[in-house]
Amino acid sequence: MKETASKQIESILKDYHWMMNSIKILRDSMQDAGEGLTVQYGIEATLPKPQGVTSDPIFKEVVRREKRYKKIAQYEEKVQIIQDRMAIIQDDRDFEVLHWILEGKSYRWIALHMGLSHSHIGRIKDSIVNQISVYVPNVTEVTDLSKSKSAC
Repeated sequence: MKETASKQIESILKDYHWMMNSIKILRDSMQDAGEGLTVQYGIEATLPKPQGVTSDPIFKEVVRREKRYKKIAQYEEKVQIIQDRMAIIQDDRDFEVLHWILEGKSYRWIALHMGLSHSHIGRIKDSIVNQISVYVPNVTEVTDLSKSKSAC
């Protein structure tokens, strides 16, 4: 079970940066989505509009937006797992590596920045994952991450 939790935490760490960006972009795009889907002027404005059927553009937009809101909620749930457990990391070096991983930097970039080898950064990342996994003995109850695929 601990191995599964570690893999899920590691997957979230890899995907954290793009999920945060997606959350921001999706929230912004959803505010303006669906504007002006019905005709407001001319003879078309007086004609009856289809409602509640699949050809209704408003209905389609509502369905599309609902799917996007669900996706945002999934991303937020995964991101929250890491954010809730960041305080468990006490070592300054570990916290710095965690910060740069969450910013989407590669192990090589982090290694150059910190003056360490990229394999050492990998070991530090493994230590971070273990600390977070121990803190969360059953991550699968929070969310089922085994169905999601990593971008890396």
